[in-house]
Amino acid sequence: MPGAFIDTNVLVYLASSDAAKADRAEALVAAGGAISVQVLNELANVARRKMGMNWAETRALLDTLRALLTVRPLTAEVHDRGLALAERYGLSIYDAMIAAAALDAGCNTLWSEDMQHGMTLAEGLRITDPFRG
Repeated sequence: MPGAFIDTNVLVYLASSDAAKADRAEALVAAGGAISVQVLNELANVARRKMGMNWAETRALLDTLRALLTVRPLTAEVHDRGLALAERYGLSIYDAMIAAAALDAGCNTLWSEDMQHGMTLAEGLRITDPFRG
């Protein structure tokens, strides 16, 4: 499927008091797509440290996302591709690993609030901020 990959920074809004962003994040998840184990790890960290969720709430959020989205593994190949993307495009290592996982999943859209909106990688991935008007 060419489809969508959702970055951690978008999923954080699922539990946000910003209703517009929470609704948009929910719509993206409902439409389906992919995430990586890195996204689950980052979201668990944010849920516990910044959002104040207890372990049961954190696990419930992660379990829900695992049921609704395709979860891609982190592999040495994805890591190598991520390093190449970081070098080629000047992305941070963590952003490059997200982009590499999206490409590995066959996605053509990466929903991310933190990366450069509208950037299109030659490999066929377009970064789009879902919250831009």
